[in-house]
Amino acid sequence: MRPLPLSLHEVSVEISGTSLIRELCLDVGAGEVVGLLGPNGSGKSTALRCVYRALRPSSGAVFLDGDDFSERHIRETAQQIAALTQDSRAELDFTVEEVVALGRSPHQRGNLRLTARERELCREALRRLDITHLALRSVLTLSGGERQRVLVARALVQEPAVLVLDEPTNHLDVRHQVELLSFLRGCGLTVLVALHDLNLAAAICHRVAVLRAGELVTCGTPAEVLTPDVVREVFGVEVTAVIHPRTGVPQLLYDVPIEDVTTPEGIFR
Repeated sequence: MRPLPLSLHEVSVEISGTSLIRELCLDVGAGEVVGLLGPNGSGKSTALRCVYRALRPSSGAVFLDGDDFSERHIRETAQQIAALTQDSRAELDFTVEEVVALGRSPHQRGNLRLTARERELCREALRRLDITHLALRSVLTLSGGERQRVLVARALVQEPAVLVLDEPTNHLDVRHQVELLSFLRGCGLTVLVALHDLNLAAAICHRVAVLRAGELVTCGTPAEVLTPDVVREVFGVEVTAVIHPRTGVPQLLYDVPIEDVTTPEGIFR
């Protein structure tokens, strides 16, 4: 499926009298990778839940290709938007290839067998995520990182126009973090991804949006947004910004005073 533009227009979420997001406006162009950044509790996961319809905004709307998709059938949304959430689970004793094949569920009616094309989609997803060797293993026997890659493969098999990912690098080792995020940058899909690692976000995102306390602080290219002033204001840490000598993208060096980490007292200060 071709990538589609996504837009959050004045989205607000209030639950039990607490405002989680306030009038969030954010555009993600077709085929663009946009990162959501912010400290814990800033509203990143809440915003993503509105996009994949796990939450209904208290006000505002989410538009897919210019249409308010809250008016669409949930099956149609599931065919166009694939989500990898922080609480994604694979607790049934299915094999890896069976879990990946579940990505075809939004496109099927009834308990039909996969077509030859769909089986090939599953094989390709296993290969892309470097888990072909796990195909016949029970997901219950996998490490957290292996399960994470299985769930990403399932999302790809869905053939979505939009990928929504909430901390997809959780549990992944450094190699697979880099491989996954590099894939997201080159996959051609519209991608909205919440990340904690500012340097990885700078390396793979076309633009980043910084949230704090449910509000959008700033949005732009990593070079425009990930400045020492913004990082100090939002995250409360001091950084030095440098340019990667090979890629040219901005990277942050965290200013950690040596005296603060040399003693147990300093660690917990």
